[in-house]
Amino acid sequence: MTERSRYQERVIKNYYENRDAIALQRVQEIVTEIYLSEGKKRERNWKSLELHLKKLGIAQATIDHLIKGDNPEKVAKLVQELSEKG
Repeated sequence: MTERSRYQERVIKNYYENRDAIALQRVQEIVTEIYLSEGKKRERNWKSLELHLKKLGIAQATIDHLIKGDNPEKVAKLVQELSEKG
């Protein structure tokens, strides 16, 4: 395996330092997609949302409750709370 350059090391370091912000931004994007989607696409968006909420450290019980309710407004409220804590 070849060694990484300083630039590559910085890119990797910055990614891991900002991983929470990246996941939060993706959750915000998915909430928008859920509002606009229907049927199977909406189901895929909910699964993707679950993955990113786990990355943010949200409890599985909370995630299950949000998915079962199928209400993107509740997720948007949670995202807003997470953004304010940020």
